[in-house]
Amino acid sequence: MSRIDDAFSARGGNGCALIGYATAGFPDRKTCLSIASSLLEHCDILEIGIPFSDPVLDGPVIQESSRRALESGFRVSDAFDLAAELRAASQKPILAMTYYNPVHRAGHAAFAAEAARAGLDGTLIPDLPPEEMAGWKEEADRRGIRNVLFAAMTTPQERLRYLDRSTGGFLYCFAVKGTTGMRDRLAGGLGDFMALARSCCASPLAIGLGISTPDQCRDAAALADGVVVGSALVKAAMDAIQDGEDPAARAGRLASLLKRSLAEQGAAQA
Repeated sequence: MSRIDDAFSARGGNGCALIGYATAGFPDRKTCLSIASSLLEHCDILEIGIPFSDPVLDGPVIQESSRRALESGFRVSDAFDLAAELRAASQKPILAMTYYNPVHRAGHAAFAAEAARAGLDGTLIPDLPPEEMAGWKEEADRRGIRNVLFAAMTTPQERLRYLDRSTGGFLYCFAVKGTTGMRDRLAGGLGDFMALARSCCASPLAIGLGISTPDQCRDAAALADGVVVGSALVKAAMDAIQDGEDPAARAGRLASLLKRSLAEQGAAQA
C-alpha cells in the first residue's frame, strides 16, 4: 500500500481525511516551509501548489499567493526542495498540484525523477486530461508517483467508471462549479452526484473546491472519504502576514479546527 492508501485506510472512527494545501514559495521559501510544516501536523495529506502564471483552476486567493511567490523568485525546483524537507520530518502523503506546463518544460522523465527524489507521493494536474496522460503516467508509474484525477458534478456514470479505473490514490470531486475559492455554501445536487460516484467508484472520494468552514467540512464529510481545503488555509496565512502575525500558527489553527470538525462528523456517523 502507498502512503495515500494508508491515509484513507487509517481513518477509522476519526472521520474523513483532511487534505490541505500550501502554495510553494509563498510568501518566501523559509516562511513557506513553516506554513507547510504546520499544516502537515494537522492534515492527513498535503498538496503543495506549484505557482504558475496562468492558473486556470485557481481562484483569487491562490492566484495572489502564486503571484507573490513568482515575484519573490520562485522556481519549480523550490517546490521539490520544500517537499524533500517536509518528507524528512513526516511520513504523511505529500502531493504536487501543478499545471502541465512545468511538467512539459522539464520533460516527463526529469519531472518524475525530481518528484521521486523529493519524496512526493503523487501529482494533481488539472489541465492534463487522462486520455493525454500516457507519456507522463508511464514515467510517474515507474517511480511510484500516483496521478490523482478530477470529476465534476456533470461527469456521467460511464466517465466516472473510467476515471475510477485510471486515478491513483483517490478521485478528486469538485464541490462547486468554477475555480477554487471560498463559497457560502456547497453546490446543490452535490449529494446526488456523490451518491452516483459512490455507486460506481471503488477509489476513495475526496471533495474539494469551495470548502472553507467547519460546517462545510462536516457537510462534505458526510458524503466523502476526504475533504480538500486550499484557499481558506492560504487566506489564513495571507491575513496573518497582513496583521503582522505568524502565518504558520494561524493556518495551523484553522487546519486543527477543520480536522476537529471532521472527527466530530465521523463520530456522529459511527
